[in-house]
Amino acid sequence: MKASTDFDTLTDFFDRYGVALTAGDVPAIAGCYALPGLVVADTYSFSFTSPAAVALSFVGAAPDYQERELIAANALIEDVQPVSALLTEVAVRWEFLDSQGQAVPGERYRYLLRSTDDGPAICTVIRTA
Repeated sequence: MKASTDFDTLTDFFDRYGVALTAGDVPAIAGCYALPGLVVADTYSFSFTSPAAVALSFVGAAPDYQERELIAANALIEDVQPVSALLTEVAVRWEFLDSQGQAVPGERYRYLLRSTDDGPAICTVIRTA
């Protein structure tokens, strides 16, 4: 096994993750993470060591997506960098589609992914400018 820099593999992974996010499918979101995992932003950081902790950290996101009527998420992969034998850093700009069919700009993140037997898994998420 080696770090995945294959665009199709990464696109499929982020497509699954985006569907889980907009559907509020917390177990599927948790399944996209390696444990322990870390989220880093300008004013906070938190880690999680179990699927339940991942799920708890995303419970609040589902109502936000529903309130904003976001029905689809598209990850635009901007950069892919191998880091080590099993780690890859991926820069992503998210775009969303609302229930009226309008594009809604999202945010940018850097994801540190670990290659596993089941495919990529998120180790670290960093919100970027």
